Amino acid sequence: MNIRTFLMGCLAVLFSVRSMASQEYKLWYNRPASTWTEALPLGNGRLGAMLFGNPASEHIQLNEATIWAGKPNDNANPEALQYLPKVRQLVFEGKYLEAQTMATEHVMSNTNSGMPYQPFGDLYINFPSHAQYTHYYRELSLDSARAVVTYKVNDVEYRREVITSFSDQVVTVRITASKPGSITCNTMLTSPHQDVSIQSENKEITLSGVSSWHEGLKGKVEFEGRVSANVKGGSMLSRDGVLSISKADEVVFYVSIATNFNNYKDISGDASKRSEDYLVSAMKHNYDQMKQQHVSMFQHYMNRVNLDLGPDHYSSLPTDERIVHFKENNDLGLVSTYFRFGRYLLISCSQPGGQPANLQGIWNDKLFPSWDSKYTCNINLEMNYWPAEVTNLTELNDPLFRLIREVSETGKKTAKVMYGADGWVLHHNTDIWRTTGAVDKAPSGLWSTGAAWLCRHLWEHYLYTGDTTFLHKVYPIMKEAARFFNETLVKEPKHGWLVVCPSLSPENPHVGSKGEATTAAGVTLDNLLVRDLFQSVIASSQMFGQDKEFANSLSKKLALLPPMQIGRWGQLQEWMDDWDDPSDTHRHVSHLYSLFPGAHISPYRTPELFDAARTSLIHRGDASTGWSMGWKICLWARLLDGDHACKLIGDQLTLVRNEKKVGGTYPNLFDAHPPFQIDGNFGCTAGIAEMLMQSYDGFIYLLPALPSNWKEGSISGLHARGGFEISMNWRKNQLQQVTIKSQLGGNCRIRSLVPLKGKGLKPARGINSNALYNIPTDAAPIVHDPKQLHKVILRKTYVYDLKTKAGASYTLVN
Repeated sequence: MNIRTFLMGCLAVLFSVRSMASQEYKLWYNRPASTWTEALPLGNGRLGAMLFGNPASEHIQLNEATIWAGKPNDNANPEALQYLPKVRQLVFEGKYLEAQTMATEHVMSNTNSGMPYQPFGDLYINFPSHAQYTHYYRELSLDSARAVVTYKVNDVEYRREVITSFSDQVVTVRITASKPGSITCNTMLTSPHQDVSIQSENKEITLSGVSSWHEGLKGKVEFEGRVSANVKGGSMLSRDGVLSISKADEVVFYVSIATNFNNYKDISGDASKRSEDYLVSAMKHNYDQMKQQHVSMFQHYMNRVNLDLGPDHYSSLPTDERIVHFKENNDLGLVSTYFRFGRYLLISCSQPGGQPANLQGIWNDKLFPSWDSKYTCNINLEMNYWPAEVTNLTELNDPLFRLIREVSETGKKTAKVMYGADGWVLHHNTDIWRTTGAVDKAPSGLWSTGAAWLCRHLWEHYLYTGDTTFLHKVYPIMKEAARFFNETLVKEPKHGWLVVCPSLSPENPHVGSKGEATTAAGVTLDNLLVRDLFQSVIASSQMFGQDKEFANSLSKKLALLPPMQIGRWGQLQEWMDDWDDPSDTHRHVSHLYSLFPGAHISPYRTPELFDAARTSLIHRGDASTGWSMGWKICLWARLLDGDHACKLIGDQLTLVRNEKKVGGTYPNLFDAHPPFQIDGNFGCTAGIAEMLMQSYDGFIYLLPALPSNWKEGSISGLHARGGFEISMNWRKNQLQQVTIKSQLGGNCRIRSLVPLKGKGLKPARGINSNALYNIPTDAAPIVHDPKQLHKVILRKTYVYDLKTKAGASYTLVN
């Protein structure tokens, strides 16, 4: 390494560190929120709060993660056992609509389709004479998980600061004023639930109620919220459910919420005692102590990763205006903020010991939200956790892993009742009661491979962490999911392949039924999910030296699963038959699971399938629902096309102020399906990480899909499979330096677009680093014209091996 190279690397690192230290990540606005999707989200994994920031009447909408309609139940339809063989036969006879109709009538749940996630209610703090305000400012800090509102009334400056305390499990609102005796307000709780009780109790106000009836199931989740305050100066009175503060210098409100929910089969807890205990415990701590602990716990997760795309030139613009002008300004600072916001949301809505992030994370203001804000398992729940491993938030998988364990318990009964099979099954939705029956109607709900997809998350956790203790613990869950498919796969008559039947390619009608039905057999997604599941169980069995006979039976059936197929117009087939319509722009791209999040397709291992997947994605188009565009960012990153992925980020960062536009972003950076679904935020976050680093293909690919307009930047703390932590910086679109921290030791194989130097680094032997398809490495870039399906052009790369020791760090430079 010459001295010039070394100094340039040092300067790049210094630039990155200085930029990170000075960069402030926040959402800010110059007016109060007028709608829920303008309010600012706060959360601690159990409690969610949406801050509106109105000076005259502060409004904080509140959630608690275990407030769901209904009660413990199961929803498997016993009629399915008799009718599934009939449905299957109709599918094999090509009578798809008839099969689908029969399934809707006799296979889908005949009790309920799952229960909705519901809000607790709302906190209002009313301030007389504060309607005439000036100098307004509202902020959500992504560095400290705090929301702040400031404004002036006459010559008094007011400040509100809100946190959802990770340490004390309460929502806390601190109000200060620049002049003593200036804070006078009335505080109350309301709720959309029927027949709630609102009372005053000593120096508190309380609201208690019970969750809703839904689809014939009585609500049995009891909840209670309490509000009290510590007041400096002035006086406080609680009467008739109103907490009145008069002429105080400073006020700190504490809001506790609790339910009787213990777990999916036990709701015998004491909501009132829990809410009281939370409140009494929290009020023993002053606000500064609580805030310090809260920020420390938040930053323990947040500060592991930082993305810097250069100076933030548009920080003086309110966030909603930045979204409006994103494309014309090439606002890379907003991209960094959006990436950080995705990690912020996951930290805020998925904490160890709590419930997983549902369709809206933890935030919901409606008694009966869209799709019940449940756990949709045919893409959405999985997408919620795509950023967890790669952006170094692995512990936040804990709620998801517990859900998987719990549905593996309830799914055993469903497998036996509906299919007469051992093992366990999960269809396309579940809820807090961990129901596993087939719900809704057959066009969306006749899909039985949810268990296989969720088990992939267990295996991925092992691939990232190397934690064999964890794998051994969850192996029985994976094995029993595989047992179900081992018993229920059937031979289809055309090729003799073993397939899942009946099933569907999520929610997409096919031309085999003239567009009238989704019901089919052997769809590509199912084939891939079952293959992944069988392979992970076989590998685990070999690792632990057990269940050899069972693993052998899976190996034999692996060979009989349908292969991926390339169709008549060069596409990767979505179905077993060549039914794909080149004009189909459906939001689901389920067959491309093979490309992401799966690892079946690679530009180096399977170039023809790689090109077929790209052909499919071009025809699917870009514009779609928010979560679909988030998935497509990940897919274009895997296709090594950073500019197309970046174009989709721009499509996603398009302001949505009404529900008529499909896809985009609300003023508070929430993803718009519409309505709000949080999966799009998480998909985009994972996609940005995938643009900068990939580790699915047996090596760590550095800057594989860097957009041409991300000319300078740095990323620190990304997590790669094999237990490696990656930090790097680039200049003029070229990697300058990378630091690799090895958590487990062993060989680290690296692929780079530039040559690298460093101690212990050696060229990998027997690896083809040249471009595919015999296209010159200096060929022109791809033109994104869907009418011209160009072959994929891969640039020359350099592949190295680095022998590492656990706990050691290695720095490589260009």
